[in-house]
Amino acid sequence: MRTGMTIAVLGATGMVGSRVIDEAGARGHQVIALSRKPAAGSPGNQNVTPVAVDANDSHAVRAALDGSASHGVADAVVLTLRTTPVDEEFLVGATRTVLDIGARLGIRVLVVGGAGALRSPDDRNLLVADNLAYVPADLKAVAAAGIAQLRTCRSHAHADHVYVSPPALLEPGIRTGRYRRGTDTLLTSADGRSWISAEDLAVAVVDELETPGPDHLITVVHHGAVPRP
Repeated sequence: MRTGMTIAVLGATGMVGSRVIDEAGARGHQVIALSRKPAAGSPGNQNVTPVAVDANDSHAVRAALDGSASHGVADAVVLTLRTTPVDEEFLVGATRTVLDIGARLGIRVLVVGGAGALRSPDDRNLLVADNLAYVPADLKAVAAAGIAQLRTCRSHAHADHVYVSPPALLEPGIRTGRYRRGTDTLLTSADGRSWISAEDLAVAVVDELETPGPDHLITVVHHGAVPRP
């Protein structure tokens, strides 16, 4: 297990990015929190360094990852970007930029994508993106952007990357530390829901960085009864 890493998080102020930062910092990793409008670190958390970076600026992203921006060289970078409304071109471009930089610097890249790229649990020939039971029509563009991100990862020469698909429902909640891990097929929990809290997704992300598995596509789901706040 890898300890004492420097982990860069691009999209640091978002729902997933902010929780990855909290989880990694709590485990003693140094965190470079990258966003266009960086927020101050959590009170008492000396492990987090906020850095202003525009994901469209490849030179600024590289400087933030290679240590030339007055902080340590990143051992890994977590990409957690989201746009409203969805901007597939931006997401694909930012993903490719981070993969390019990761390949040049020799650092691991973890992309938090979407569930749409997974296979349906009841029909492996049907992608979740095309399954109305999980992706209603108004979310098709979001699912398509996630699939485009995964294709970008798969076609890139950088071998040290992993694409993490959340389950069908991802929302703020509480940290239980309980989740089940899979690969290319959507998972459901014991109560039949395909769900995880953003806090437990962050646990899975940092676990994957500390103890990398062999798969380039993984997914997770909450394990056990649905917790109540």
